[in-house]
Amino acid sequence: MSWLPDDFVHPALVPLPGGDHHLRPIREADTPLDYPAVMGSRERLWTIFGPAWGWPAATMTYEADQADLLRHEKEIAAHQSFNYALFDAAETALLGCVYIDPPERAGADGEISWWVVDELVGSKV
Repeated sequence: MSWLPDDFVHPALVPLPGGDHHLRPIREADTPLDYPAVMGSRERLWTIFGPAWGWPAATMTYEADQADLLRHEKEIAAHQSFNYALFDAAETALLGCVYIDPPERAGADGEISWWVVDELVGSKV
């Protein structure tokens, strides 16, 4: 049984208040922006996600990140889970991600986790 209705359509773009940023499903083609964002904030991200997910490892390569994004892209297309990347308006910078996964707890609609690059920690974005 799927965790979403059969007719569910995920949003292709989610504008954020202020108009300077938006969310959209991540794609393999986003690797050139994702990899430096992740690795530039890797130490802090490891303290959040590392113990549970082993991510992002200090040895993560560009190719490993690319493969990870391809997996996310396929999961999004299949509505198995969703990874939305946070971009500036022109999509010249990837600034974080929001993950929406099937619920693990009874009564929950889903599990949400997120991260932003170090420079945005504590900001209104």
